[in-house]
Amino acid sequence: MKTSLLAIRDTLLAKHLPIFSAREFGALLSLSNRQTLYYLQKGAENGLFIQAKRGIYYLKTDPPSELEIANQLYRPSYISFEFALAYYNLLPEMVYTITSATTKPTREYTVETKIFRYTTIKLSAYTGYEMKVANHKRFFIAEPEKAIVDYLYAVSLGRRALSERLDLSTVDIKKIKIYTTLFASKSLNALVTKVFQK
Repeated sequence: MKTSLLAIRDTLLAKHLPIFSAREFGALLSLSNRQTLYYLQKGAENGLFIQAKRGIYYLKTDPPSELEIANQLYRPSYISFEFALAYYNLLPEMVYTITSATTKPTREYTVETKIFRYTTIKLSAYTGYEMKVANHKRFFIAEPEKAIVDYLYAVSLGRRALSERLDLSTVDIKKIKIYTTLFASKSLNALVTKVFQK
């Protein structure tokens, strides 16, 4: 196959793939493994692609949002914990690390100075997120109540420190209780009870 990098860019944009895996790239363009590697290397050398990590690339000319990168960098995952809480104004401070929940092992990546942190949760609790669309960018993020429960779960395990500035005044306590039961954790149950009794 012989095609221009400009044509490849247009194809990726037409398919709404500003960030993609090497496998997705090869399948989209009907390339062999060798051709896939060639075009990815050529695109990176010519400044069309940025390699987020091994096997994951995105368009430098039309970059995805940081939230789209977060979803695709380590899958399955959805944005949660502190970043989601700040997104919903449940935490007043700025959060610079993009935090996500995953069923895979905990990981951290840095892409162009931005830190992406993934924290493991139980498969039974991997729910309570939705797709949002902002400025034509699509990403998966926890509902406010699920972000709170994910965060408190991490706190109950000693992976996070509990913020005294967490605003719980607008959340649905029934949803909090439902999401809490998914973790089947006595320490989380105790912490949720303590936090919501204040």
